[in-house]
Amino acid sequence: MPISPFRTHLSRLILRALLAVGLAAAVATPAAAVLQCAPYARAQSGIAIFGNAGTWWGQAEGRYDRGDEPRVGAVLAFQPSRAMPIGHVAVVAEIVDDRRIYLNHANWSGPGRIERRALAEDVSPNGDWSEVRVWYAPQGSLGLRENPTFGFIYNEAPDDAAPTISTMPVIAAAASAGVISGTN
Repeated sequence: MPISPFRTHLSRLILRALLAVGLAAAVATPAAAVLQCAPYARAQSGIAIFGNAGTWWGQAEGRYDRGDEPRVGAVLAFQPSRAMPIGHVAVVAEIVDDRRIYLNHANWSGPGRIERRALAEDVSPNGDWSEVRVWYAPQGSLGLRENPTFGFIYNEAPDDAAPTISTMPVIAAAASAGVISGTN
């Protein structure tokens, strides 16, 4: 029994649709599957900022202390540049001396790659951490590129930020009922 032209056309149409879906999934999967620096830094530091790394410095204003002095647990925020169009963030793991620190970060030496204790060196003329060179694993040494930074974001509220104190009283229900309720 010969195959009808309609069945042949339908089979080709289904094959094309499956191929298109498969190609779309293959193209979309790598970017979604690669760990980026921002979620890694957020998880490691406890600093609750979202979005591209290049926006962290501005988002931190008024929410977190910021400065140009490294502290363990702080996030070093890299400025967007030609080499890093959406910036980069890394967590300070250890302070070696005035000009060198170790960073924990993701997606620097390779897509999704996590690096712990990657050396970073302050190469700024004023020693203010505004430009750094960072260990680049494929090269086996500090990278050749000088990377501009905004500075460090610390996991603490600025001194002038008003503390968040709830003014709503909590009223406990009868203990025998085993339920505690309050106004929200």
